[in-house]
Amino acid sequence: MTTVDAIVIGAGPTGLACGLELQKRGVTVLLLDKGCVVNSIYNYPTHMTFFTTPELLEIGDIPMTSLNDKPTRGEALKYYRRVAAHYKLNIHQDEGVDSFSGHDGDFTVHTPKATYQAKKMVIASGYYDVPNLLNCPGEDLPKVAHYYTEPHPYFDHDVLVVGAKNSAAIAALELYRTGARVTMVHRGPEIHRHVKYWIKPDIENRIKAKEVQAFFNTTVAQIKLDSVILNTPQGEVEIPNQFVFAMTGYRPDLTFLNAHGITFQPDTQKPRTNPETLESERPGVFLAGVIVAGMHTNEIFIENGRFHGAQIAEAIAKQLR
Repeated sequence: MTTVDAIVIGAGPTGLACGLELQKRGVTVLLLDKGCVVNSIYNYPTHMTFFTTPELLEIGDIPMTSLNDKPTRGEALKYYRRVAAHYKLNIHQDEGVDSFSGHDGDFTVHTPKATYQAKKMVIASGYYDVPNLLNCPGEDLPKVAHYYTEPHPYFDHDVLVVGAKNSAAIAALELYRTGARVTMVHRGPEIHRHVKYWIKPDIENRIKAKEVQAFFNTTVAQIKLDSVILNTPQGEVEIPNQFVFAMTGYRPDLTFLNAHGITFQPDTQKPRTNPETLESERPGVFLAGVIVAGMHTNEIFIENGRFHGAQIAEAIAKQLR
């Protein structure tokens, strides 16, 4: 059985930051991820450009370069691979954690492949793997997706995009420009006010020109094989449909956290942590990244979550000393 000082669940940017900061302090560490390194970024749209500048994505004192002012998904993947290789981080990809048990100083971690021992646990599992569901009949049909990658396969198809934030607006614009017949549905009255300033007028103009059809104050009532039924202010409307992208956001895996002794504030759903160390109410278990924000996932991004690594590593190194 492999024994280390700390195990980090998740090898996204924040998990990598935790791993390298622990390693810098002489703490032996193993990172476990059910997907690949920075799996969430890998699942971003193929041609996505970040809304931030390269230096705000940097970890481990390694500079990030970009051909333009804002880095692309491909550049970010290359950068984080380089960080992992530079620090020779011990990362087990495609090995998710089923459960862990034990107490501070003596945890046992179970995966489908092996069992490990660790003195400390860091959960940096993010939230991108748990989509917010529409909870309507037909959502389990193969034509429904909660992740959007690229538009080409949807040329000359009727496509429904549910949502009106950045991801939904970008998907709708790319699909439209690739020749899909796009309809947007949003339960609110308009395109979300937080959509980036260079995207918002673009999608609003496409809607105004009727190049993209939009239903506001509307929800999806049912998804059928060749159509969808919408609940609009004027009543039920059925429109032709071949594919649905439910871009309704994501949330932390509260089931996993609850099962492992992580408790939450009832008003914000934020997990209870020590603000100085990010140690949870379960001694020896630390939380990093967006899961610290609970249901308010728009409060923590790579830009600020990356600093959790040094914060947690310092606390763990001090406790182990």
